[in-house]
Amino acid sequence: MEKQVSLTAQNRLIIFGLIFSTILIVAIAFFATFNIQKNLNEGYQNFAQVVSKILAAESDELIAKTPKTEIYSTLKKHADSIIYSSNDVVFVEFLDNQGNSIYKTSENNKMHNITASSPMGTNGSVIVGLSGNIITKISKTTRASMLFVFTVAWIIFAFVVLINTYLITRELRILHDGVHKISSGEFGFNIKDKDVSSEVKELFNSFNNMSNKLHIYEEQNIEQLTLERNKLEAVLMSIANGVVVCDNNDNVVMVNNHAHKLLDLEENQILYMKIQNYIDTAGNYCFKDKIEEFKDTPLEVMENKPLEFNIQVDKRVIKSIISPMFTRSKDYLGYIIVLIDMTKEAEIDAMKSTFISNVSHELRTPVTVLRSYIDTLYNYGNDFDYNTQKEFIGTINQEIIRLNGMVNDILDFSRMEANADMEKSLNNINYLVDSCVERVKALTKEHNLTINVEKSDDIPEFLFNYDGIERALTNLLSNAIKYSPDNGQITVSIKKNGENAEVSVTDQGCGIAPEYHDKIFDRFYRVENSAHTVKGTGLGLHLVKTTIEKYHNGKVFVISKVGKGSTFGFTLPINVYDESLV
Repeated sequence: MEKQVSLTAQNRLIIFGLIFSTILIVAIAFFATFNIQKNLNEGYQNFAQVVSKILAAESDELIAKTPKTEIYSTLKKHADSIIYSSNDVVFVEFLDNQGNSIYKTSENNKMHNITASSPMGTNGSVIVGLSGNIITKISKTTRASMLFVFTVAWIIFAFVVLINTYLITRELRILHDGVHKISSGEFGFNIKDKDVSSEVKELFNSFNNMSNKLHIYEEQNIEQLTLERNKLEAVLMSIANGVVVCDNNDNVVMVNNHAHKLLDLEENQILYMKIQNYIDTAGNYCFKDKIEEFKDTPLEVMENKPLEFNIQVDKRVIKSIISPMFTRSKDYLGYIIVLIDMTKEAEIDAMKSTFISNVSHELRTPVTVLRSYIDTLYNYGNDFDYNTQKEFIGTINQEIIRLNGMVNDILDFSRMEANADMEKSLNNINYLVDSCVERVKALTKEHNLTINVEKSDDIPEFLFNYDGIERALTNLLSNAIKYSPDNGQITVSIKKNGENAEVSVTDQGCGIAPEYHDKIFDRFYRVENSAHTVKGTGLGLHLVKTTIEKYHNGKVFVISKVGKGSTFGFTLPINVYDESLV
Protein backbone atom coordinates (compact mmCIF):
# COMPACT_ATOMS: atom_id res chain seq x y z
CA MET A 1 0.00 0.00 0.00
CA GLU A 2 1.41 3.37 -1.01
CA LYS A 3 1.88 5.92 1.69
CA GLN A 4 -0.63 8.76 1.45
CA VAL A 5 0.90 12.23 1.47
CA SER A 6 -1.19 14.69 3.45
CA LEU A 7 -0.96 18.43 2.77
CA THR A 8 -0.51 20.77 5.66
CA ALA A 9 -2.65 23.88 6.06
CA GLN A 10 0.33 26.01 5.03
CA ASN A 11 0.88 24.01 1.82
CA ARG A 12 -2.81 24.16 0.98
CA LEU A 13 -2.76 27.94 1.51
CA ILE A 14 0.28 28.35 -0.78
CA ILE A 15 -1.32 26.23 -3.53
CA PHE A 16 -4.60 28.13 -3.19
CA GLY A 17 -2.73 31.44 -3.43
CA LEU A 18 -0.87 30.37 -6.57
CA ILE A 19 -4.08 29.13 -8.24
CA PHE A 20 -5.96 32.28 -7.28
CA SER A 21 -3.14 34.54 -8.49
CA THR A 22 -2.93 32.58 -11.76
CA ILE A 23 -6.68 32.96 -12.38
CA LEU A 24 -6.52 36.64 -11.48
CA ILE A 25 -3.55 37.32 -13.78
CA VAL A 26 -5.20 35.40 -16.66
CA ALA A 27 -8.44 37.34 -16.15
CA ILE A 28 -6.61 40.67 -16.07
CA ALA A 29 -4.61 39.72 -19.17
CA PHE A 30 -7.78 38.66 -21.03
CA PHE A 31 -9.59 41.87 -20.02
CA ALA A 32 -6.63 44.05 -21.03
CA THR A 33 -6.24 42.25 -24.37
CA PHE A 34 -9.97 42.55 -25.06
CA ASN A 35 -9.94 46.31 -24.35
CA ILE A 36 -6.82 46.85 -26.41
CA GLN A 37 -8.34 44.91 -29.33
CA LYS A 38 -11.53 46.93 -29.04
CA ASN A 39 -9.63 50.23 -29.00
CA LEU A 40 -7.53 49.10 -31.97
CA ASN A 41 -10.66 48.22 -33.96
CA GLU A 42 -12.20 51.59 -33.16
CA GLY A 43 -9.00 53.37 -34.08
CA TYR A 44 -8.67 51.41 -37.32
CA GLN A 45 -12.26 52.30 -38.20
CA ASN A 46 -11.43 55.94 -37.68
CA PHE A 47 -8.27 55.44 -39.75
CA ALA A 48 -10.35 53.99 -42.60
CA GLN A 49 -12.70 56.98 -42.42
CA VAL A 50 -9.77 59.38 -42.50
CA VAL A 51 -8.32 57.54 -45.53
CA SER A 52 -11.66 57.73 -47.30
CA LYS A 53 -11.95 61.45 -46.59
CA ILE A 54 -8.47 62.17 -47.82
CA LEU A 55 -9.06 60.12 -50.96
CA ALA A 56 -12.41 61.88 -51.53
CA ALA A 57 -10.79 65.30 -51.18
CA GLU A 58 -7.95 64.40 -53.53
CA SER A 59 -10.32 62.85 -56.05
CA ASP A 60 -12.68 65.86 -55.94
CA GLU A 61 -9.74 68.15 -56.60
CA LEU A 62 -8.56 66.00 -59.55
CA ILE A 63 -12.03 65.90 -61.08
CA ALA A 64 -12.34 69.66 -60.83
CA LYS A 65 -9.16 70.15 -62.94
CA THR A 66 -9.85 67.32 -65.38
CA PRO A 67 -12.13 67.43 -68.43
CA LYS A 68 -15.19 65.20 -68.17
CA THR A 69 -13.92 62.89 -70.87
CA GLU A 70 -10.85 62.11 -68.78
CA ILE A 71 -12.52 61.77 -65.37
CA TYR A 72 -12.76 57.99 -65.58
CA SER A 73 -9.16 57.51 -66.53
CA THR A 74 -7.98 60.00 -63.95
CA LEU A 75 -9.92 58.32 -61.13
CA LYS A 76 -8.77 54.88 -62.30
CA LYS A 77 -5.15 55.94 -62.38
CA HIS A 78 -5.39 57.58 -58.95
CA ALA A 79 -7.18 54.57 -57.39
CA ASP A 80 -4.74 52.07 -58.87
CA SER A 81 -1.80 54.08 -57.55
CA ILE A 82 -3.31 53.94 -54.08
CA ILE A 83 -3.93 50.17 -54.32
CA TYR A 84 -0.39 49.50 -55.47
CA SER A 85 1.15 51.84 -52.90
CA SER A 86 -0.63 50.37 -49.84
CA ASN A 87 -0.96 46.70 -48.90
CA ASP A 88 -3.67 47.47 -46.44
CA VAL A 89 -6.12 49.05 -49.01
CA VAL A 90 -8.12 46.26 -50.66
CA PHE A 91 -10.28 48.25 -53.10
CA VAL A 92 -11.38 51.78 -54.02
CA GLU A 93 -14.76 52.48 -55.61
CA PHE A 94 -16.07 55.82 -56.99
CA LEU A 95 -19.79 56.51 -57.10
CA ASP A 96 -21.70 59.29 -58.84
CA ASN A 97 -24.38 61.36 -57.17
CA GLN A 98 -26.97 58.72 -57.98
CA GLY A 99 -24.90 56.02 -56.32
CA ASN A 100 -23.83 54.35 -59.50
CA SER A 101 -20.32 52.97 -59.67
CA ILE A 102 -18.02 55.02 -61.81
CA TYR A 103 -14.95 52.81 -61.22
CA LYS A 104 -13.94 50.08 -58.79
CA THR A 105 -10.51 48.56 -58.49
CA SER A 106 -9.98 44.81 -58.29
CA GLU A 107 -9.64 43.36 -54.73
CA ASN A 108 -6.49 41.31 -55.42
CA ASN A 109 -7.96 38.26 -53.65
CA LYS A 110 -7.76 40.14 -50.38
CA MET A 111 -10.57 40.10 -47.85
CA HIS A 112 -11.69 43.45 -46.61
CA ASN A 113 -12.72 43.75 -43.02
CA ILE A 114 -13.44 47.45 -42.79
CA THR A 115 -15.05 49.85 -45.32
CA ALA A 116 -15.47 53.61 -45.17
CA SER A 117 -17.09 56.13 -47.54
CA SER A 118 -16.80 59.89 -47.91
CA PRO A 119 -18.51 62.35 -50.30
CA MET A 120 -16.48 64.03 -53.07
CA GLY A 121 -18.24 67.36 -52.81
CA THR A 122 -20.89 67.48 -55.56
CA ASN A 123 -19.19 64.85 -57.70
CA GLY A 124 -20.39 61.74 -55.85
CA SER A 125 -18.58 59.69 -53.22
CA VAL A 126 -15.69 57.29 -52.68
CA ILE A 127 -15.68 53.94 -50.83
CA VAL A 128 -12.44 52.48 -49.39
CA GLY A 129 -12.03 48.86 -48.23
CA LEU A 130 -9.22 48.01 -45.82
CA SER A 131 -7.91 44.49 -45.11
CA GLY A 132 -7.05 45.08 -41.42
CA ASN A 133 -3.60 43.47 -41.70
CA ILE A 134 -2.05 46.16 -39.57
CA ILE A 135 -4.68 45.60 -36.89
CA THR A 136 -4.06 41.85 -36.98
CA LYS A 137 -0.31 42.31 -36.64
CA ILE A 138 -0.74 44.86 -33.88
CA SER A 139 -3.24 42.58 -32.08
CA LYS A 140 -0.90 39.59 -32.29
CA THR A 141 2.03 41.65 -31.11
CA THR A 142 -0.06 43.13 -28.29
CA ARG A 143 -1.36 39.73 -27.17
CA ALA A 144 2.13 38.25 -27.25
CA SER A 145 3.50 41.20 -25.31
CA MET A 146 0.70 41.01 -22.78
CA LEU A 147 1.14 37.23 -22.41
CA PHE A 148 4.87 37.62 -21.90
CA VAL A 149 4.46 40.47 -19.43
CA PHE A 150 1.82 38.67 -17.38
CA THR A 151 3.71 35.36 -17.54
CA VAL A 152 6.86 37.05 -16.28
CA ALA A 153 4.80 38.81 -13.62
CA TRP A 154 3.22 35.47 -12.56
CA ILE A 155 6.61 33.75 -12.45
CA ILE A 156 8.05 36.59 -10.38
CA PHE A 157 5.04 36.50 -8.07
CA ALA A 158 5.25 32.71 -7.68
CA PHE A 159 9.00 32.92 -7.11
CA VAL A 160 8.52 35.59 -4.45
CA VAL A 161 5.81 33.48 -2.79
CA LEU A 162 8.00 30.36 -2.83
CA ILE A 163 11.05 32.23 -1.55
CA ASN A 164 8.98 33.78 1.22
CA THR A 165 7.48 30.38 2.02
CA TYR A 166 10.94 28.80 2.08
CA LEU A 167 12.20 31.48 4.45
CA ILE A 168 9.19 31.03 6.73
CA THR A 169 9.43 27.22 6.68
CA ARG A 170 13.19 27.45 7.25
CA GLU A 171 12.56 29.44 10.40
CA LEU A 172 9.87 26.95 11.41
CA ARG A 173 12.26 24.05 10.74
CA ILE A 174 14.89 25.69 12.92
CA LEU A 175 12.31 26.14 15.67
CA HIS A 176 11.13 22.55 15.18
CA ASP A 177 14.69 21.24 15.53
CA GLY A 178 15.07 23.25 18.72
CA VAL A 179 11.84 21.85 20.16
CA HIS A 180 13.00 18.34 19.24
CA LYS A 181 16.27 18.92 21.08
CA ILE A 182 14.37 20.09 24.17
CA SER A 183 11.94 17.16 24.02
CA SER A 184 14.88 14.75 23.88
CA GLY A 185 16.29 16.25 27.09
CA GLU A 186 18.98 18.50 25.59
CA PHE A 187 18.13 21.45 27.80
CA GLY A 188 20.20 24.60 27.24
CA PHE A 189 20.18 24.26 23.42
CA ASN A 190 20.03 27.73 21.77
CA ILE A 191 18.71 28.67 18.32
CA LYS A 192 20.81 31.06 16.21
CA ASP A 193 18.74 34.09 15.20
CA LYS A 194 20.91 35.19 12.27
CA ASP A 195 19.08 36.34 9.05
CA VAL A 196 15.56 36.02 10.49
CA SER A 197 12.73 38.48 10.71
CA SER A 198 12.30 40.63 13.77
CA GLU A 199 9.10 38.84 14.82
CA VAL A 200 10.71 35.40 14.51
CA LYS A 201 13.86 36.70 16.19
CA GLU A 202 11.76 37.66 19.20
CA LEU A 203 10.24 34.16 19.19
CA PHE A 204 13.73 32.59 19.00
CA ASN A 205 14.90 34.73 21.92
CA SER A 206 11.93 33.57 23.99
CA PHE A 207 12.70 29.95 23.09
CA ASN A 208 16.36 30.35 24.05
CA ASN A 209 15.37 31.95 27.34
CA MET A 210 13.04 29.01 28.09
CA SER A 211 15.75 26.50 27.14
CA ASN A 212 18.30 28.14 29.42
CA LYS A 213 15.86 28.19 32.32
CA LEU A 214 15.09 24.49 31.77
CA HIS A 215 18.82 23.78 31.77
CA ILE A 216 19.24 25.59 35.08
CA TYR A 217 16.21 23.77 36.50
CA GLU A 218 17.61 20.44 35.28
CA GLU A 219 20.99 21.07 36.92
CA GLN A 220 19.29 22.00 40.16
CA ASN A 221 17.08 18.90 40.15
CA ILE A 222 19.49 16.30 38.80
CA GLU A 223 21.52 16.46 41.97
CA GLN A 224 18.38 16.17 44.09
CA LEU A 225 16.99 13.35 41.97
CA THR A 226 20.34 11.57 42.05
CA LEU A 227 20.45 11.94 45.82
CA GLU A 228 16.93 10.56 46.18
CA ARG A 229 17.71 7.68 43.82
CA ASN A 230 20.89 6.90 45.74
CA LYS A 231 18.90 6.92 48.97
CA LEU A 232 16.35 4.58 47.44
CA GLU A 233 19.04 2.24 46.15
CA ALA A 234 20.86 2.36 49.51
CA VAL A 235 17.65 1.45 51.35
CA LEU A 236 16.86 -1.26 48.81
CA MET A 237 20.35 -2.75 48.98
CA SER A 238 20.38 -2.73 52.78
CA ILE A 239 17.08 -4.60 53.14
CA ALA A 240 17.67 -7.98 54.75
CA ASN A 241 15.21 -9.67 52.40
CA GLY A 242 15.67 -10.01 48.65
CA VAL A 243 13.85 -7.45 46.49
CA VAL A 244 13.29 -7.66 42.71
CA VAL A 245 11.55 -4.70 41.00
CA CYS A 246 9.92 -5.30 37.60
CA ASP A 247 8.24 -2.83 35.23
CA ASN A 248 4.87 -3.43 33.58
CA ASN A 249 6.62 -5.29 30.74
CA ASP A 250 8.07 -7.86 33.21
CA ASN A 251 11.61 -6.50 32.77
CA VAL A 252 13.76 -6.51 35.92
CA VAL A 253 14.81 -2.90 36.61
CA MET A 254 16.31 -3.25 40.08
CA VAL A 255 17.70 -6.09 42.20
CA ASN A 256 19.29 -5.82 45.64
CA ASN A 257 22.31 -7.76 46.83
CA HIS A 258 20.37 -10.20 48.98
CA ALA A 259 18.18 -11.17 46.01
CA HIS A 260 21.33 -11.96 44.00
CA LYS A 261 22.47 -14.20 46.83
CA LEU A 262 19.11 -15.95 47.28
CA LEU A 263 18.62 -16.54 43.55
CA ASP A 264 22.26 -17.65 43.15
CA LEU A 265 23.00 -14.96 40.53
CA GLU A 266 26.01 -12.88 39.64
CA GLU A 267 25.68 -9.11 40.10
CA ASN A 268 23.27 -7.59 37.53
CA GLN A 269 22.99 -10.97 35.78
CA ILE A 270 19.20 -10.76 35.56
CA LEU A 271 18.95 -6.97 35.19
CA TYR A 272 16.79 -5.79 32.25
CA MET A 273 15.74 -9.37 31.52
CA LYS A 274 12.25 -10.79 31.89
CA ILE A 275 11.74 -12.36 35.31
CA GLN A 276 9.82 -15.27 33.72
CA ASN A 277 13.07 -16.41 32.11
CA TYR A 278 14.76 -17.07 35.47
CA ILE A 279 15.61 -20.76 35.94
CA ASP A 280 16.29 -22.22 39.39
CA THR A 281 18.95 -24.83 40.16
CA ALA A 282 16.54 -27.62 39.21
CA GLY A 283 16.06 -26.11 35.73
CA ASN A 284 12.49 -24.93 36.37
CA TYR A 285 10.92 -21.61 35.38
CA CYS A 286 9.84 -21.07 38.97
CA PHE A 287 8.35 -17.57 38.45
CA LYS A 288 6.62 -18.05 35.08
CA ASP A 289 3.29 -19.59 36.17
CA LYS A 290 3.00 -17.37 39.25
CA ILE A 291 3.61 -14.20 37.23
CA GLU A 292 0.87 -15.25 34.82
CA GLU A 293 -1.45 -15.91 37.76
CA PHE A 294 -0.58 -12.48 39.18
CA LYS A 295 -1.30 -10.75 35.86
CA ASP A 296 -4.60 -12.62 35.44
CA THR A 297 -5.80 -11.43 38.85
CA PRO A 298 -7.34 -7.93 39.22
CA LEU A 299 -4.88 -5.40 40.65
CA GLU A 300 -7.19 -4.39 43.49
CA VAL A 301 -7.21 -8.01 44.66
CA MET A 302 -3.42 -8.25 44.47
CA GLU A 303 -3.06 -4.93 46.28
CA ASN A 304 -5.07 -6.16 49.26
CA LYS A 305 -3.75 -9.74 49.21
CA PRO A 306 -0.35 -10.16 47.51
CA LEU A 307 0.44 -13.47 45.84
CA GLU A 308 2.59 -15.73 48.04
CA PHE A 309 4.38 -18.92 47.03
CA ASN A 310 7.59 -20.84 47.75
CA ILE A 311 10.47 -21.64 45.42
CA GLN A 312 13.55 -23.77 46.03
CA VAL A 313 17.01 -22.61 44.94
CA ASP A 314 20.12 -24.60 45.82
CA LYS A 315 18.39 -26.42 48.72
CA ARG A 316 17.12 -23.10 50.07
CA VAL A 317 13.40 -22.60 50.58
CA ILE A 318 12.52 -19.05 49.52
CA LYS A 319 9.15 -17.47 50.21
CA SER A 320 8.18 -15.12 47.37
CA ILE A 321 5.61 -12.33 47.69
CA ILE A 322 4.42 -10.49 44.54
CA SER A 323 2.62 -7.18 45.01
CA PRO A 324 1.72 -4.45 42.48
CA MET A 325 3.55 -1.12 42.38
CA PHE A 326 1.67 2.19 41.91
CA THR A 327 2.46 5.89 41.77
CA ARG A 328 0.82 8.35 44.15
CA SER A 329 -1.84 8.93 41.50
CA LYS A 330 -2.51 5.16 41.41
CA ASP A 331 -0.92 4.63 37.99
CA TYR A 332 0.30 1.04 37.62
CA LEU A 333 4.09 0.85 37.18
CA GLY A 334 4.88 -2.85 37.61
CA TYR A 335 5.36 -5.16 40.56
CA ILE A 336 7.78 -6.00 43.36
CA ILE A 337 8.88 -9.50 44.31
CA VAL A 338 10.05 -9.84 47.93
CA LEU A 339 12.21 -12.91 48.60
CA ILE A 340 12.45 -14.26 52.17
CA ASP A 341 14.80 -17.08 53.08
CA MET A 342 12.58 -19.61 54.87
CA THR A 343 15.15 -22.42 54.94
CA LYS A 344 15.65 -22.17 58.68
CA GLU A 345 11.92 -22.04 59.34
CA ALA A 346 11.33 -25.01 57.03
CA GLU A 347 14.01 -26.96 58.86
CA ILE A 348 12.44 -25.99 62.19
CA ASP A 349 9.01 -27.07 60.97
CA ALA A 350 10.49 -30.41 59.98
CA MET A 351 12.24 -30.60 63.36
CA LYS A 352 8.97 -29.76 65.12
CA SER A 353 7.29 -32.65 63.37
CA THR A 354 10.16 -34.91 64.38
CA PHE A 355 10.06 -33.44 67.90
CA ILE A 356 6.35 -34.16 68.29
CA SER A 357 6.89 -37.67 67.01
CA ASN A 358 9.88 -38.20 69.31
CA VAL A 359 8.14 -36.70 72.35
CA SER A 360 5.05 -38.79 71.72
CA HIS A 361 7.19 -41.89 71.49
CA GLU A 362 9.42 -40.95 74.44
CA LEU A 363 6.47 -40.12 76.67
CA ARG A 364 4.59 -43.25 75.65
CA THR A 365 7.50 -45.54 76.57
CA PRO A 366 7.91 -44.53 80.27
CA VAL A 367 4.14 -44.25 80.69
CA THR A 368 3.70 -47.76 79.26
CA VAL A 369 6.48 -49.12 81.47
CA LEU A 370 5.10 -47.37 84.54
CA ARG A 371 1.59 -48.63 83.89
CA SER A 372 2.82 -52.18 83.31
CA TYR A 373 5.04 -52.32 86.41
CA ILE A 374 2.52 -50.58 88.67
CA ASP A 375 -0.31 -52.81 87.44
CA THR A 376 1.83 -55.90 88.08
CA LEU A 377 2.76 -54.76 91.61
CA TYR A 378 -0.84 -53.81 92.35
CA ASN A 379 -2.28 -57.16 91.29
CA TYR A 380 0.59 -59.56 92.11
CA GLY A 381 2.80 -57.70 94.59
CA ASN A 382 2.18 -60.15 97.42
CA ASP A 383 3.45 -62.96 95.25
CA PHE A 384 6.89 -61.34 94.78
CA ASP A 385 9.73 -61.49 97.21
CA TYR A 386 11.40 -58.35 98.61
CA ASN A 387 14.19 -58.20 96.00
CA THR A 388 11.75 -58.52 93.10
CA GLN A 389 9.53 -55.76 94.51
CA LYS A 390 12.64 -53.58 95.02
CA GLU A 391 13.69 -54.18 91.39
CA PHE A 392 10.22 -53.21 90.17
CA ILE A 393 10.20 -50.05 92.30
CA GLY A 394 13.73 -49.15 91.04
CA THR A 395 12.58 -49.47 87.44
CA ILE A 396 9.53 -47.34 88.20
CA ASN A 397 11.78 -44.73 89.79
CA GLN A 398 14.10 -44.60 86.73
CA GLU A 399 11.14 -44.16 84.38
CA ILE A 400 9.69 -41.42 86.59
CA ILE A 401 13.06 -39.61 86.55
CA ARG A 402 13.19 -39.98 82.78
CA LEU A 403 9.60 -38.75 82.40
CA ASN A 404 10.28 -35.86 84.75
CA GLY A 405 13.30 -34.82 82.68
CA MET A 406 11.25 -34.76 79.48
CA VAL A 407 8.47 -32.73 81.07
CA ASN A 408 11.01 -30.32 82.55
CA ASP A 409 12.66 -29.86 79.12
CA ILE A 410 9.31 -29.08 77.53
CA LEU A 411 8.34 -26.67 80.31
CA ASP A 412 11.72 -24.93 80.23
CA PHE A 413 11.48 -24.60 76.47
CA SER A 414 7.99 -23.04 76.70
CA ARG A 415 9.11 -20.66 79.43
CA MET A 416 12.19 -19.51 77.51
CA GLU A 417 10.21 -19.11 74.29
CA ALA A 418 7.91 -16.80 76.26
CA ASN A 419 11.00 -14.74 77.26
CA ALA A 420 10.47 -15.30 80.97
CA ASP A 421 12.94 -13.45 83.18
CA MET A 422 15.72 -15.23 85.10
CA GLU A 423 16.54 -13.40 88.28
CA LYS A 424 20.23 -13.49 89.16
CA SER A 425 21.87 -13.57 92.59
CA LEU A 426 25.36 -14.09 94.02
CA ASN A 427 26.14 -17.81 93.92
CA ASN A 428 29.13 -20.11 94.18
CA ILE A 429 29.75 -22.04 90.94
CA ASN A 430 31.80 -24.73 92.73
CA TYR A 431 28.94 -25.49 95.09
CA LEU A 432 26.51 -25.73 92.14
CA VAL A 433 28.78 -28.20 90.32
CA ASP A 434 29.10 -30.43 93.40
CA SER A 435 25.33 -30.40 93.83
CA CYS A 436 24.68 -31.38 90.23
CA VAL A 437 27.26 -34.20 90.31
CA GLU A 438 25.69 -35.55 93.48
CA ARG A 439 22.20 -35.55 91.92
CA VAL A 440 23.20 -37.58 88.85
CA LYS A 441 25.37 -40.16 90.64
CA ALA A 442 22.36 -42.46 90.90
CA LEU A 443 22.29 -42.59 87.07
CA THR A 444 25.93 -43.66 86.85
CA LYS A 445 25.51 -46.90 88.83
CA GLU A 446 23.71 -48.71 86.04
CA HIS A 447 26.75 -48.44 83.74
CA ASN A 448 29.39 -48.26 86.48
CA LEU A 449 30.54 -44.74 85.50
CA THR A 450 32.90 -42.53 87.47
CA ILE A 451 32.62 -38.73 87.63
CA ASN A 452 35.75 -36.75 88.44
CA VAL A 453 35.53 -33.06 89.36
CA GLU A 454 38.40 -30.65 88.74
CA LYS A 455 37.74 -27.36 90.56
CA SER A 456 39.51 -24.03 90.79
CA ASP A 457 39.46 -22.15 94.05
CA ASP A 458 40.14 -18.69 92.57
CA ILE A 459 36.62 -18.23 91.19
CA PRO A 460 34.65 -15.83 93.41
CA GLU A 461 30.92 -15.72 93.83
CA PHE A 462 29.20 -13.93 90.93
CA LEU A 463 25.74 -13.20 89.62
CA PHE A 464 23.82 -15.96 87.84
CA ASN A 465 20.47 -17.71 88.04
CA TYR A 466 21.13 -20.77 90.15
CA ASP A 467 18.22 -22.91 88.88
CA GLY A 468 18.92 -22.11 85.24
CA ILE A 469 22.63 -22.94 85.39
CA GLU A 470 21.86 -26.05 87.47
CA ARG A 471 19.45 -27.33 84.80
CA ALA A 472 21.99 -26.55 82.07
CA LEU A 473 24.83 -28.41 83.79
CA THR A 474 22.54 -31.31 84.72
CA ASN A 475 21.56 -31.58 81.07
CA LEU A 476 25.20 -31.79 80.02
CA LEU A 477 25.90 -34.41 82.70
CA SER A 478 22.85 -36.45 81.66
CA ASN A 479 23.99 -36.44 78.01
CA ALA A 480 27.51 -37.51 79.05
CA ILE A 481 26.05 -40.40 81.08
CA LYS A 482 23.80 -41.46 78.18
CA TYR A 483 26.60 -41.66 75.63
CA SER A 484 29.45 -42.94 77.86
CA PRO A 485 30.47 -46.61 77.58
CA ASP A 486 30.19 -48.93 80.55
CA ASN A 487 32.95 -48.53 83.13
CA GLY A 488 33.82 -45.20 81.58
CA GLN A 489 34.87 -41.93 83.13
CA ILE A 490 33.30 -38.44 83.00
CA THR A 491 35.32 -35.36 83.92
CA VAL A 492 33.77 -32.09 85.10
CA SER A 493 36.13 -29.12 84.99
CA ILE A 494 35.71 -25.67 86.58
CA LYS A 495 38.33 -23.01 85.90
CA LYS A 496 38.80 -19.31 85.52
CA ASN A 497 39.35 -18.21 81.94
CA GLY A 498 40.18 -14.51 81.95
CA GLU A 499 37.10 -12.66 83.18
CA ASN A 500 34.93 -15.75 82.76
CA ALA A 501 34.19 -18.92 84.67
CA GLU A 502 34.44 -21.95 82.37
CA VAL A 503 32.55 -25.18 83.13
CA SER A 504 32.97 -28.23 80.90
CA VAL A 505 31.86 -31.89 80.88
CA THR A 506 34.04 -34.45 79.08
CA ASP A 507 32.91 -37.99 78.26
CA GLN A 508 34.47 -40.98 76.51
CA GLY A 509 31.54 -41.59 74.22
CA CYS A 510 31.26 -42.05 70.46
CA GLY A 511 31.93 -38.41 69.61
CA ILE A 512 30.30 -36.09 67.10
CA ALA A 513 31.42 -35.42 63.50
CA PRO A 514 32.59 -31.82 62.79
CA GLU A 515 29.77 -31.12 60.33
CA TYR A 516 27.23 -31.36 63.19
CA HIS A 517 29.00 -29.00 65.61
CA ASP A 518 27.27 -25.84 64.33
CA LYS A 519 23.80 -27.41 64.49
CA ILE A 520 24.00 -29.47 67.67
CA PHE A 521 22.64 -26.62 69.82
CA ASP A 522 19.66 -25.88 67.49
CA ARG A 523 16.23 -26.64 68.85
CA PHE A 524 14.74 -30.01 67.90
CA TYR A 525 18.01 -31.00 66.23
CA ARG A 526 19.31 -34.48 66.87
CA VAL A 527 22.20 -36.43 65.36
CA GLU A 528 20.56 -39.65 64.26
CA ASN A 529 22.96 -42.29 62.98
CA SER A 530 24.33 -45.70 63.93
CA ALA A 531 26.50 -44.17 66.67
CA HIS A 532 23.71 -42.05 68.20
CA THR A 533 20.79 -44.28 69.04
CA VAL A 534 19.69 -42.73 72.32
CA LYS A 535 16.25 -41.17 71.96
CA GLY A 536 15.36 -37.72 73.22
CA THR A 537 13.43 -34.54 72.56
CA GLY A 538 16.23 -32.61 70.87
CA LEU A 539 15.68 -29.69 73.27
CA GLY A 540 18.32 -30.27 75.93
CA LEU A 541 21.32 -28.60 74.27
CA HIS A 542 19.13 -25.82 72.85
CA LEU A 543 17.94 -25.02 76.38
CA VAL A 544 21.57 -24.98 77.56
CA LYS A 545 22.50 -22.50 74.81
CA THR A 546 19.47 -20.27 75.46
CA THR A 547 20.12 -20.21 79.21
CA ILE A 548 23.83 -19.42 78.85
CA GLU A 549 23.86 -17.03 75.89
CA LYS A 550 20.48 -15.31 76.02
CA TYR A 551 20.01 -14.94 79.78
CA HIS A 552 23.62 -14.86 81.06
CA ASN A 553 25.55 -13.31 78.17
CA GLY A 554 27.85 -16.34 78.16
CA LYS A 555 29.01 -18.73 75.47
CA VAL A 556 28.53 -22.47 74.85
CA PHE A 557 31.08 -24.64 73.04
CA VAL A 558 31.69 -28.22 71.94
CA ILE A 559 34.94 -30.07 71.25
CA SER A 560 34.48 -33.51 69.79
CA LYS A 561 36.01 -36.10 67.48
CA VAL A 562 34.34 -39.26 66.29
CA GLY A 563 35.45 -42.19 68.48
CA LYS A 564 37.32 -39.99 70.96
CA GLY A 565 34.54 -38.61 73.14
CA SER A 566 33.10 -35.10 73.49
CA THR A 567 33.55 -32.03 75.65
CA PHE A 568 30.51 -29.78 76.13
CA GLY A 569 30.86 -26.63 78.15
CA PHE A 570 30.00 -22.98 78.71
CA THR A 571 31.55 -19.78 79.98
CA LEU A 572 29.88 -17.24 82.29
CA PRO A 573 31.07 -13.66 82.85
CA ILE A 574 32.24 -13.16 86.43
CA ASN A 575 32.16 -9.36 86.67
CA VAL A 576 28.45 -8.74 86.22
CA TYR A 577 27.04 -5.46 87.51
CA ASP A 578 23.74 -5.64 89.37
CA GLU A 579 22.11 -2.34 90.40
CA SER A 580 19.95 -4.10 93.00
CA LEU A 581 23.08 -4.96 95.00
CA VAL A 582 24.47 -1.42 95.11
